[in-house]
Amino acid sequence: MNAPEKMPERTAAKPAAGVSHFHESARAQVAGGATYVDDIPEIRGTLYAAPILSTVAHGRLLGVDATVALTMPGVRDVILARDIPGDPVLGTSVHDEPVFAQDIVQHIGQVVGVVVADSVMQARRAARKMTCHIEAYPAILNLHDALNAQSYVLPPVFISRGDAGAALKQAIHSLRGTLEVGGQEHFYLEGQVAYVVPQEQHQWLIYSSTQHPGEVQHWVAHALGIDQHAVRVECRRMGGGFGGKETQAGHMAVWSAIAAYKLKCPIKLRLDRDDDFMITGKRHPFAYEYTAGFDDTGRLTGLKLMMAANCGFSADLSGPVADRAVFHADNAYFLQDVEIASYRCKTNTQSNTAFRGFGGPQGVIVIETILGDIARHLGLDPLAVRRRNLYGVDERDVTHYGMKVEDNILEPLLSRLEETSQYQQRRKTIFDWNARSPVIKRGIAITPVKFGISFTATVFNQAGALVHVYLDGSVQVNHGGTEMGQGLNTKVAQIVADELGIAFDQVLSTASDTSKIPNASATAASAGTDLNARAAQFAARKVKDNLAQFVAKLDGCGAAAVRFEGGQIITPLTARGFTDVVRQAHAHRIQLWSDGFYRTPKIHYDKATLSGRPFYYFAYGAACTEVALDTLTGESRVLQVDILHDVGTSINPAIDMGQIEGGFVQGMGWLTTEQLVWSDKGQLTTHAPSTYKIPTSGDIPEHFKIDLWPEPNREDNVFGSKAVGEPPLMLAISVYEALKEAIGAARPGLGVMLTAPATPENVLNALGRA
Repeated sequence: MNAPEKMPERTAAKPAAGVSHFHESARAQVAGGATYVDDIPEIRGTLYAAPILSTVAHGRLLGVDATVALTMPGVRDVILARDIPGDPVLGTSVHDEPVFAQDIVQHIGQVVGVVVADSVMQARRAARKMTCHIEAYPAILNLHDALNAQSYVLPPVFISRGDAGAALKQAIHSLRGTLEVGGQEHFYLEGQVAYVVPQEQHQWLIYSSTQHPGEVQHWVAHALGIDQHAVRVECRRMGGGFGGKETQAGHMAVWSAIAAYKLKCPIKLRLDRDDDFMITGKRHPFAYEYTAGFDDTGRLTGLKLMMAANCGFSADLSGPVADRAVFHADNAYFLQDVEIASYRCKTNTQSNTAFRGFGGPQGVIVIETILGDIARHLGLDPLAVRRRNLYGVDERDVTHYGMKVEDNILEPLLSRLEETSQYQQRRKTIFDWNARSPVIKRGIAITPVKFGISFTATVFNQAGALVHVYLDGSVQVNHGGTEMGQGLNTKVAQIVADELGIAFDQVLSTASDTSKIPNASATAASAGTDLNARAAQFAARKVKDNLAQFVAKLDGCGAAAVRFEGGQIITPLTARGFTDVVRQAHAHRIQLWSDGFYRTPKIHYDKATLSGRPFYYFAYGAACTEVALDTLTGESRVLQVDILHDVGTSINPAIDMGQIEGGFVQGMGWLTTEQLVWSDKGQLTTHAPSTYKIPTSGDIPEHFKIDLWPEPNREDNVFGSKAVGEPPLMLAISVYEALKEAIGAARPGLGVMLTAPATPENVLNALGRA
């Protein structure tokens, strides 16, 4: 028997925030001691479910034959739509996605039901022996067919400012173009999983790998036809999420709960990787058409832009994703006379969903493409054209949706990066290289990002937390956010420790739990720390105020004169240890726990007009990327990356640097190697690591330098910090633009049309050599 793990010794109470503390689960993860849903010991009697998938993209479901499956070893039952005790449609706001396909199937991989068996593999084998009788209908499989058929999951949205038509007629120059950008698989290391355990008196415990426990609770209650208070959802951690477990995790829980309801036993459902690909939604592919007017310096004078999002077969989160794409179609640039049309297209593919950036990347890439095309058309440095179009300070500072940009640091940030990356010198060196190199071409680009922080739906910008102080001076904090590896629990613990003036290792963040924090928003929109750390800080502050009033009364001073620092509570008369005061306060019946609530200030948003102030602030950054391109094979490599990113005053610099690195590399994968391919029958053919290529360590450039912008958030945010989860992904658009520069060097004087991702095939097409 192994000896019990020795607890680390408690460190001195130094300031916790602003320091690169280890991730709170790092040691456990490295040692294999961190528990994920599939690691939870199963209760006796647990059965296992596996999904039954449609093999047709669109058609009428005539029947399901379970004859063969039910004779297989270990198979207990087959669960179909007829077994749903509550609403057969998922509890989404649009109410357009069935729990199980009933009369109609709408994509290959749509779940028709689940097989339940004694083991995981028995269930999976039996599910593959199920026969679905389907009368095939014509299917819409791409954006162009959806636009032609006016096939939408939601009505189109239009936004305008000024008179784009008149501005384009008066423009000195104009340019028309198109762009197609593919989707992206989340490829979280831990796949989708749920474990449903029936409790006494018709109550339910759901272990779910989810970014949104509250929504899982709601969906399960909705499907079972019971009150939400009877459903408790817990999530200690996820092995990655990236938006793919914001809504999609709810499906696993609902399917498992329906099986558990019928069979009256615990049910676990964990998708294998192939089924995960086939069932779950991806980043939305987009198609664009634009007409841009501009002057001799490259400044935009008019723009008409059409954006079409491939939403798949149901709405899911496509409305707010497409809205955010519209909001970020400006990126860092003032659009004077502009018209934007946004189409939310319905196709017979997986229902696309949230993915890191949530539509922002699809908005940013199109304006960066337009400005890069303008620069090549005029023969100008693309950085000069980008600078010419930047938002100003106290002028040209209102977005096309009516929000004033009040915290603009774009010009000084770009200037700093231009200098530190030696952009101008390297650009000249690359020009000389390309002049003498007929096959290998190089390109360099600097692109900025201005990313709005807050949920665009104002209602979700709220959070709650609980802080409990125990008699030994240790502190437990619980909040509505979820940990997916991004370090949220670590940052929350740092903020609470500093609020109470105690050591970081005295604070423990516990599992997300709907029975502790109700109605919590998803951990998404890069707002996890902004919301939950602030709520936890407010909860700790209430306890702190209770203790301050207690010792102030003892020493005859005002509570405002009491300080909490270094593990002590200090008055003008004396200093007492934090733990000693806690024990004394408890003896005097002083409350040592409290709740905290935070709602983001200043924000408002009219969904009907897509106008207002949807964001509390903007996070900024810029990246300088150099690439090399083989014009004979289409292969490319990223040679050098320099990043300057704005995280405000960092709560944990190491975690923030990790988020910047990871976000950039994930964005690089989206734009270079990660290609989703469907057959003409609607079958996703890239559904495993053998055919779908995420970046590996070999794709990381030897020179990968990150600096943090040295300025706190100008808004009153927790610790002066800024969100860091999503904005860095869009810095990878510099890779795409650098590749276009390299292609342009091989085709001087000709336009560059590069479909993303920039696979060798797409690069060769752009070179005119495919």
